[in-house]
Amino acid sequence: MNLQQPERKISTMNTSYTRRDFIKTAAIGVTAMSFTARSYARIMGANDRIRIGQIGCGDRGRNAHMAGVHKHDKAENVEYVAVSDPWRLAREQAVAKCKEWYNSDAKQFVSHRDLLECKDIDAVMIASPDHHHSTQLEAAAKAGKHTYVEKPMARNMKELLKAVDAVNEAKIVVQVGTQIRSLATSTGCHEVWKSGILGKPSRIEQCRNSERPYWYHYVKDVKKEDVDWDEFTGNAPKREFRADRYSGWYGYLDYTDGPVTNLGVHFLDLFHYITDAQTPLSCVCNGGVFIWKDEHEFSCPDHVEALWVYPGDYMVSYSTNFGNGGGNRHRYFCDKGQLVLDNWSAPNYTAEGGPKRDGTIRGVNDVKAIDTPDHYLNWLQCMRTGAKTRAPIEAGYLHSVAGLMAVESYNNGCRTTFDAKKRKICKA
Repeated sequence: MNLQQPERKISTMNTSYTRRDFIKTAAIGVTAMSFTARSYARIMGANDRIRIGQIGCGDRGRNAHMAGVHKHDKAENVEYVAVSDPWRLAREQAVAKCKEWYNSDAKQFVSHRDLLECKDIDAVMIASPDHHHSTQLEAAAKAGKHTYVEKPMARNMKELLKAVDAVNEAKIVVQVGTQIRSLATSTGCHEVWKSGILGKPSRIEQCRNSERPYWYHYVKDVKKEDVDWDEFTGNAPKREFRADRYSGWYGYLDYTDGPVTNLGVHFLDLFHYITDAQTPLSCVCNGGVFIWKDEHEFSCPDHVEALWVYPGDYMVSYSTNFGNGGGNRHRYFCDKGQLVLDNWSAPNYTAEGGPKRDGTIRGVNDVKAIDTPDHYLNWLQCMRTGAKTRAPIEAGYLHSVAGLMAVESYNNGCRTTFDAKKRKICKA
């Protein structure tokens, strides 16, 4: 599939902008990717080896990033040459993978800053805790390294804008880690939506529930002497070291903003991709720690619900209930039917519930999968061609704004709005 799609009007059910309008808009505050002599110099030649540094060597770094790239490293001429992580054991496990795969000794660093100083590194993958993403993305851009960065991209607008502007200034190739949009069925859903067969949306929602919060899965015994606690803490509040606080950081608001900007970002980004939606008009978000109160003192909400209003007059809803695993669903409700992504690997669409259904949609229709390079392969390919990635910095900006609007609403107990020209979240 050609990822650089031809110019087209975005559906009037979302906005009257074209893709070119969006790239020009002050919502991003920068011009589109233009291949100057400087940016051409960063495009990898067909026969050049791409040398990658892994920033963050935990479960996501080793078992998703490194394993995901490893599937393509021979065909794409790629090698991991360095790793960084505050935890010694994680670093050593990542280095052991490099030894197994390439029979070479990757460099080890505690800090991403030291890794980014390596002149022989072409690209980095960032899988550190959430509170480091924006800082490390900005630093990688300023170091001229192509970057794969996990979501969420930032925890506040100031950090987000600094990172986005640095990326656009450096003209590096960025892939944001919202890999669901690279599923072949996601491409198919985009085509179904573009056809207009579903009509105008009224509500788009996901309920993503579980019997307990995902952060419990990561809690493990970690020895203080194996961790550079100051490096991990970074710009977060200073606390005493605790093994659960380090390993189970997903559960603490010091380091992350909880389910909306973790699980919910995949929903938001996929919705933006399928519908070509831009930034929301407003958001309200509420929740709390209702069920899981124990010795860990986790502060991320185990129940949360966020509601956004988007241009085109429709509601977008994300909710998580970690008190009961039932009730999961993912639906796009429209006036001629609905798109069902309860299993986003096997979506379908029907006329069910559509007040203006006209017989065009009959029965249950499986969404046709459209061959699409996986998220890691797409990033590697774009480093050689200079093409936009599947989830470029603009996509990361859009879902980050929506997520941060929810965070601001949750933290301050207010309705938030967004000023696209000023790139500013406001209290309504």
